[in-house]
Amino acid sequence: MWIALFVLFATVLGAGWLTRFVPTAHTTWMKPLLAFSGAYLFTLTITHLLPEALQMSTDSHRVGYFVLAGFFGQLVLEVFSQGVEHGHMHHHTSHVGRVPFLLLGALVVHSFLEGSIMVPGSATGEVGQNFYLIMAGVALHHIPAAFALMATLLLRLGSFRRALPFLVLFALASPAGVLVSNYVVLEELLTGGWYAALLGLVAGNFLHVSTTILFETSPEHRLPWPKLLATVAGTGLALLVA
Repeated sequence: MWIALFVLFATVLGAGWLTRFVPTAHTTWMKPLLAFSGAYLFTLTITHLLPEALQMSTDSHRVGYFVLAGFFGQLVLEVFSQGVEHGHMHHHTSHVGRVPFLLLGALVVHSFLEGSIMVPGSATGEVGQNFYLIMAGVALHHIPAAFALMATLLLRLGSFRRALPFLVLFALASPAGVLVSNYVVLEELLTGGWYAALLGLVAGNFLHVSTTILFETSPEHRLPWPKLLATVAGTGLALLVA
């Protein structure tokens, strides 16, 4: 588990650090990565998270309600995050000098929920079979998100040093979700049937994020070869590690 916590934390910091070397106005390189991560998350959700949630729950309709809540809840979060979680960067300068607390808060909630379903195991072995698959998907998904967040913070705050603490806060959100689920509420999740509900909630969240990414990477119904190959590769990887 501690390796996973380090990977989640270091991925965000590393992606944010890239803004010191990669021009934030040129993000062509990010589109194939977004397509890859979107396809991976979508496939993982359909083939792993939803089946596991339905199998664990005694009330499949209840899981469905949580999937809907996660899907539309992410829609609400994106009103505040402005799509940063799937690589949107905002270059307007109307809020220079101000920390985007609503944007940052929405990202932290989103990231915390993603980490909260990473429970490595239980006495029955039913929970956590997808621990590292989820970790990989979250880490991939956080690379463009962290880059876009840091680009936004740099534009507003004008200094990498001033922006860094807020990047660290985002980097800590997913590991915090993992720790809370494993060491604070694990028994309640496993014995109260809440883990299936939580899986459904985050599955809905993933469905919204991944489909938005995939639709945005093929505007006007055209899919360039790099994005097509990245989409196929992301889907193939998620199926291969099943």
